[in-house]
Amino acid sequence: MVMLPRGTFTMGVPAGEEERETVPVDVRGRSSPQTRVTIAPGLAMAARPVTRGEFAAFVAATGYAPGSSCWAFSNNGSSYEYLERAGLNWRDPGFSQADNHPVVCVSWEDANAYAEWLSRRTGHVYRLPSEAEWEYAARAGTTGARFWGDANSQACQFANVADLTLASALNLDRRPQFSFRCNDGFVYTAPVGSFRPNPFGLYDMLGNVWQWTMDCLNPDLSGQSSDGATRTTGDCATRMMRGGSWSHLPWYVRAGNRARGHATDRFNFAGFRLVRER
Repeated sequence: MVMLPRGTFTMGVPAGEEERETVPVDVRGRSSPQTRVTIAPGLAMAARPVTRGEFAAFVAATGYAPGSSCWAFSNNGSSYEYLERAGLNWRDPGFSQADNHPVVCVSWEDANAYAEWLSRRTGHVYRLPSEAEWEYAARAGTTGARFWGDANSQACQFANVADLTLASALNLDRRPQFSFRCNDGFVYTAPVGSFRPNPFGLYDMLGNVWQWTMDCLNPDLSGQSSDGATRTTGDCATRMMRGGSWSHLPWYVRAGNRARGHATDRFNFAGFRLVRER
């Protein structure tokens, strides 16, 4: 765990970022209005996402049985698609993983079950971060779209992203709007901590896997509290995810970008990390 310093930051994205990042017009505005948020001291965040090996220990100890279907990235030769596939699960997400890879094909509900087990086992309170806590940690004092800066070609030093490695392996579109202009060396997930950390010492805050947060779905940041608390109103059957993944287009992989998923859905490009309460 990494202790997050107390700090105030601007949550959301500034005018012009979504246009510059070629975000589709129909999904712009989800990360506005910008809101000043203060994160109190004493909150600790895991330096890395929960791994497949750590999740296996939870399953072995509790007998917990996640479902056996998972949304997966699919390439039909001409477009990017995401399809729900029966038989895929955290043990077999459709590609090879070692125990030091981030666990995937886990739902928001699965992530919370893991956090509850870890809390009982350790005597500390672990949970998913709020959206505000996650964004504060991802930005780590920076204000750009990504903590390493805006240069597309630098991404592979810091994150496992949709890059030229992925495009070459799966014969995908190599134009800049579809892939970062670098090679990170991984087609699917990478072992956690394989890339350089952000200024807070956190690894894989962007790329590798999307990360579940506690917040219910709200269409934008209207009503976001100034203390960074979890938003428990809105569509709570759907929860927010952050960070982008190994398979998502560059515009997704931004500190301020907000995505969503049904709380019971599982994705082979999404996992989670925890925070420890003060």
